[in-house]
Amino acid sequence: MSVPDAMQAAKYSGGSRPYRMLIFTCWPTMSPSEKAPETLADAAPAQHPVTDRVREALAITQRGVDELLPEAEWVRKLARSEATGVPLRVKLGLDPTAPDIHLGHTVVLNKLRQLQDIGHQVIFLIGDFTSLIGDPSGRNTTRPPLTPEQVKANAETYYKQASLVLDPAKTEIRYNSEWCDALGARGMIQLASRYTVARMMERNDFHDRFHAGTSISVHEFLYPLMQGYDSVALKSDLELGGTDQKFNLLMGRHLQAEYGQEAQCILTMPLLVGLDGVEKMSKSKNNYIGISEAPNDMFGKLMSISDGLMWSYFTLLSFRSLDDIAQLKAECAAGRNPRDAKVALGQEIVARFHGAAAADTALQDFVNRSKGGVPDDIPELTLTAPAEGLGIGALLKQAGLVPSSSEAMRMIEQGGVRIDGDVVSDKALRLSSGQFVVQVGKRKFARVTVA
Repeated sequence: MSVPDAMQAAKYSGGSRPYRMLIFTCWPTMSPSEKAPETLADAAPAQHPVTDRVREALAITQRGVDELLPEAEWVRKLARSEATGVPLRVKLGLDPTAPDIHLGHTVVLNKLRQLQDIGHQVIFLIGDFTSLIGDPSGRNTTRPPLTPEQVKANAETYYKQASLVLDPAKTEIRYNSEWCDALGARGMIQLASRYTVARMMERNDFHDRFHAGTSISVHEFLYPLMQGYDSVALKSDLELGGTDQKFNLLMGRHLQAEYGQEAQCILTMPLLVGLDGVEKMSKSKNNYIGISEAPNDMFGKLMSISDGLMWSYFTLLSFRSLDDIAQLKAECAAGRNPRDAKVALGQEIVARFHGAAAADTALQDFVNRSKGGVPDDIPELTLTAPAEGLGIGALLKQAGLVPSSSEAMRMIEQGGVRIDGDVVSDKALRLSSGQFVVQVGKRKFARVTVA
């Protein structure tokens, strides 16, 4: 089946209407290695007037972004949408590589919601097909592809969690297996003919791996092609992604032009730095805050970020106006305790995902812990001790407070383990019987009965 035939065969989810190719006047396109040729200042006159509402929409689009390319084309699209009343199609694709979404994912989800709130059509694309390939973006090794079973299990939770940010009633949910499966071998070969190996090797991660002698599998070249083809199938006007996705997003522009469509604009958002203050937020680096985490844990993690990192979190995660954030930052610079700002941020984020009451409770729990108090709601369990008593390392591991006995020893060395409020320094400590409140770090507690 050819690529156009595959598009004719692909169906909308839950319906029977086939895709039909729409032919647009094709604007100039950029390759994934090129930069936008225009800015708003030197743009050619728009076909439709740039009104105050268009300027407001542009300001909303630009808040917190890394790049908007090409800006002048996006202004023209906004002006056309304003004049005709036809919403623009705004796409975000996420591969379900893990079962949970963290706050780093919500940076682009928040931007998607902002564009949704000003009237544009949001498409939340779940990359169930592309997950089977594995995204090579930013990798210095081949990313292991997921199994279909892993993808299905992870995808089941993605939209439910994304709906905590997006308006479900105004969101179009799609899976790229709808059109990618329909391509077949013939269609895949025809799609691959639309781009050259030389241009593909301009991509930084491929370039670096090639010159370092690190292997690059042929299937990895298919990933940006398939992500770009998503834009063709969905006829998107704007695609969002993190800064590490720029090559893939520009591939969408290239392929849309190849198929006679109006090229999408692209918008990249900064990558949210994780709790370690160094690496991007990632589950694999254990520096993340999951949006489905318990309110108290979420609040405590937000309070642990540095004062400097806090302002980046405000810009990328908060729904406050930029003027409000600037005023709050100025107040802190003038002597106000930055902790007040961090509390406000923590409560806003917790309230968004768990409600205002949970945010208030989380604050009280945090205050109680900071004063050395024990939270009201902590796990309770009973452990059986051998005749010589239960070693502290085994106790911490069995109570679920550490992943391993070696981690328990490391936490003891750092003074991070307390029993009934007293710091434990003896790695050979054994407990025979009794009930104890055991604490690891600032946020992990358990009430343990040793019998």
